[in-house]
Amino acid sequence: MKTIGIIGLGNMGSVIATIAAKYETYPVLLANRTHEKAVKLAEILEAKAVTNREVFEQANVIFLGVKPNQIQALLEENKNILERRESILLISMAAGVTLEQLQSMTDIRHRWIRMMPNTPLEVAEGVISFSLGEKASLQDKEVFVSLLQSAGTVVELPEAQIDAATALAGCGPAFVYIFIEALAEAGVSMGLSREVALQLATQTVKGSASMVGETKEHPAILKEKVCSPGGSTIAGVISLEQTGFRSSVIEATRRAKERTEELGQ
Repeated sequence: MKTIGIIGLGNMGSVIATIAAKYETYPVLLANRTHEKAVKLAEILEAKAVTNREVFEQANVIFLGVKPNQIQALLEENKNILERRESILLISMAAGVTLEQLQSMTDIRHRWIRMMPNTPLEVAEGVISFSLGEKASLQDKEVFVSLLQSAGTVVELPEAQIDAATALAGCGPAFVYIFIEALAEAGVSMGLSREVALQLATQTVKGSASMVGETKEHPAILKEKVCSPGGSTIAGVISLEQTGFRSSVIEATRRAKERTEELGQ
């Protein structure tokens, strides 16, 4: 029987813990720098709050939700345990830290998966991109996907594309939230109440995203269907183009990728 361990219960670690706890056949161990946080979450999820050391000693699938500049120290601190154990599956959420770097931090027996989730996992509408390390098996992949697929879309990528996926899907929600906020503010400026404006903006973005996903049509085609000749929508689109909306989104995503790469150095 597999035991799942999660070290680091920030936003993503807590969501991963919540997803993993749904599988009642797998015991779940939770560890966090602030132990009280692990205890509180463990009570909610009917999991067990433990120390980092206990996770490394007992779990055979371990999610590492620590920051990129903390992961090496964590592994070094528990090096003696990892050297004694049979092969275990380690799953890193550390942005920018490559599989080659991760594999160099542990005994070669251990298997690695590098993943990058995004915050909409919390409402089962997330994106998880991942790459397998050299030692990771097809069975490891199946375990990983089966654990997380209920939370959204799980996409396997060549590792060379993980940082780009991190910038797009990992950072992208923040860009979308800014857009929703801006739409709502526009509504308020035109006399709508904040509650109504936010409701309309949120559903507009949600519905538009669903249209792309459900129809499989390119966003440019769907945009054309909204833009009647000489109408109000095309007037708004022209304004967005004049103010560099499209290029701003592209540049923001590219800069996010550059920063992700910097974090791994």
